[in-house]
Amino acid sequence: MKVFHGTILTLDENNTIVSYLVEKGGRIVFTGNTLPDNYQNAELIELGDKALIPSFADTHIHFASFATFHAGLNVMEATTNRQILEWLRAYAAKAKEKLLITFGASPYSVEEGRLVTREELDSVCPDKPVFMVKYDGHACVVNTALLRKVESKVKDLRGYHPDTGEMNQEAFFAISDFVTNSIPLLSLVKNMQKAADFMASKGIGMIHTVSGVGFTGDMDVDLERWCGRGFDNGMQLRVFMQTMQVKNAVKRGLPRIGGCFACALDGCFGSADAAMNEPYEGSDNSGVLYYTDAQVEAFCKEANRAGLQIEMHAIGDKAFDQATRALKAALEDCPREDHRHAIIHDCLPTEEGIRICKEYHIAMPVQTAFINWRQEPDAYLEQLLGKERCARLNPLKTFADNGIVMGAGSDGPCTSPDPIAWIYKACNHSVKEQSVSVYEALRMCTYNGYYLSFDEKERGTLEKGKYADMAVLSENPYAVPVEELGRLKVEQLYLQGEKYRSCSKGAVAHILAGMKNKQAKI
Repeated sequence: MKVFHGTILTLDENNTIVSYLVEKGGRIVFTGNTLPDNYQNAELIELGDKALIPSFADTHIHFASFATFHAGLNVMEATTNRQILEWLRAYAAKAKEKLLITFGASPYSVEEGRLVTREELDSVCPDKPVFMVKYDGHACVVNTALLRKVESKVKDLRGYHPDTGEMNQEAFFAISDFVTNSIPLLSLVKNMQKAADFMASKGIGMIHTVSGVGFTGDMDVDLERWCGRGFDNGMQLRVFMQTMQVKNAVKRGLPRIGGCFACALDGCFGSADAAMNEPYEGSDNSGVLYYTDAQVEAFCKEANRAGLQIEMHAIGDKAFDQATRALKAALEDCPREDHRHAIIHDCLPTEEGIRICKEYHIAMPVQTAFINWRQEPDAYLEQLLGKERCARLNPLKTFADNGIVMGAGSDGPCTSPDPIAWIYKACNHSVKEQSVSVYEALRMCTYNGYYLSFDEKERGTLEKGKYADMAVLSENPYAVPVEELGRLKVEQLYLQGEKYRSCSKGAVAHILAGMKNKQAKI
């Protein structure tokens, strides 16, 4: 039993702040401002100037992909392509892997203003295949060694550009499938354990993973299920299967379906293939819808009838409209009071789509990290979309004012799982009027995330009876100037009342434990 004393933000619906919290057996047994006599002899943890809040939830991450890239070479912080190539040369010299995976290249954050090319990759790594994924996770650049291995699979697909080595749309997805199938499964599990530790260091106790990126037999989906069930440290993982084949999620006993890849309705701004109602500035390109309205509506109806929770990727306004229409049709076909369907990203919503979301209680796992994003800066977006559309991007306050439940997520590996950054950007929107309050931002990152996976009765606020899943912040966020929220640090994560510890099992034991533990929620 432990007693926490200091500034305790319960983040309940009344924004209650208390001085004491008592944990016993992994649960919260008391919160209040006066400690009852029967807890006076318990271990006392003084918070001092720190604050205790519920643990964070990442409501949209490609966990297996993030784990893979987290273990590889990340070039997001590079300022020139020359630097990227230098880093790759050094990485290739020491890497033991037969295929090199790197992540984070952006034409918008480097001096040259373009992606590295196949020829440049060949100049520093001619022998080993190189898979360099673009920052947005929707395109890549390959070197000649990798191109030779995949050419027959992708040469007739949309997005195939062998001259530069850049691959996007269907060609990118096909190469991703090839690469993911080359990763040893035990290495993937070890990387997922390390990725969970990293996320815990950021105060995250709940992971919503979108899974299904091309492993044979959807093995990555099963690995993530078993990995989640095998955690022995309180870390929670909920799996969304990225498939339009409803039967594949049902046969695995998953209560939810969706994500990106197979459930992406469009592309992204970085590749100028997010589906738009009006063409991009100065062009006749309106992006790409991957499915017809009829296909998306049929999927949503089938999944909704099956009782599944649905999530779909929509970046552009045309894709957002398609998602809202399809979910509306599904809920009119088979009404459900508490479905918690959601649209991911919601970068450029329309008034009609927002109205549908409000009326049909459609939630939004958003990525506030996309606001003032170094890899996709405002100057690029303004050039691509124009000032008027840029002013309508990521309208958090509008969503909040319409009663739409927003979760917060990283879309990792596209951005790093960092809830402090999410909070800072939510409260310091580039369009000032679209900023939300600190309380609203904290709720997005905590309670709402647990709500989006039906976990809010057990976790997400610091209330009596719930699991003691808690994060210690370096300061009280309500006492920090809003423009300085980024200085907050996560100093400790408690899951079920215990300080977070790395998973104690090896990769094989972890997966075997998860296969046996069929009672754990996933």
